[in-house]
Amino acid sequence: MTCNEKTNSHRRGVAGGRGIARIVPIMLTLGGCTTVPLKEAGTLTSYSNLSAPKGKFEKKRVYFSKDGLKDVKTVSIAPTSLAPPALQRVEKQKDRLLVTNAIDRAICITMSEKYRIVPFGTPADLTVRTVVTDIVPTEPSVAGAAKAISIGSSLALPVGIPRLPFGLGGLAVEAEAVDRTGKQTAAIVWSKGANSFTSEARVSQVGDAYDLAAAFGKDFSRMVVAGKEPGDFDLYLPSVYDIRTSLGGKPGSAICQDFGRAPGVVGMIGASIGAPPSWTDRGGKLAVAATGTAVSAEKTIPSIGSR
Repeated sequence: MTCNEKTNSHRRGVAGGRGIARIVPIMLTLGGCTTVPLKEAGTLTSYSNLSAPKGKFEKKRVYFSKDGLKDVKTVSIAPTSLAPPALQRVEKQKDRLLVTNAIDRAICITMSEKYRIVPFGTPADLTVRTVVTDIVPTEPSVAGAAKAISIGSSLALPVGIPRLPFGLGGLAVEAEAVDRTGKQTAAIVWSKGANSFTSEARVSQVGDAYDLAAAFGKDFSRMVVAGKEPGDFDLYLPSVYDIRTSLGGKPGSAICQDFGRAPGVVGMIGASIGAPPSWTDRGGKLAVAATGTAVSAEKTIPSIGSR
């Protein structure tokens, strides 16, 4: 479903509510999504294996080898880095690290339910490498206004109104998993923008990118674990492990503790009032290592991959 289709659908849904219809016509007319194009940073071993672009709201090109993934037992996770365009889009280093750490944490927690996670640099059946290719910053002042309107409307109206349809952020990422010989066994080029209807407004330049980072990490990891591509609207029944770790519970591997635990209920409350991710997420122990990777990536990204 495209951004306009979502807008039209929402318009029909609120047509019967006269009060809401009077408040949000401008928002609905403007549309409710950010479009983020797919971007290649040249860091994948190969792009020739990837599928044709697919998806409208969430765009992606994917590849996975069922045979290459079926006997995996150990996984190593390289700290996520940022390509120069993404690095330049976000002012604060702490905010950049929140985004990259959210990806690493999601990958580690999701994969550790099935695989044994080993320290990065240790030989493993799979090594996961991820690069943030672009970040569309969220406009903090607009997000703050959107959250204020949302909270105010929830007190006065029976149905909340959608988020202001401008100042929305987005994220573009590419990642791959390679075997012990360096052969690519899974890869993805992915992008997604926030929308007015399901994305929480946070007063932070990386408010939307942070939430999308965790979503990407889970989606890519589930593709590797399941050996199949997840659909845009798959109904995924979370396991007890998923629920426990999403609430800040202990992950399946001690190494995942390096990325910190999910903010859990505190994070949910923070998001509901528009608080910046930095208020509720302490980040991970690998912050210094991730910074070094991101800085060096500016110099080495153009020559890492071969097409």
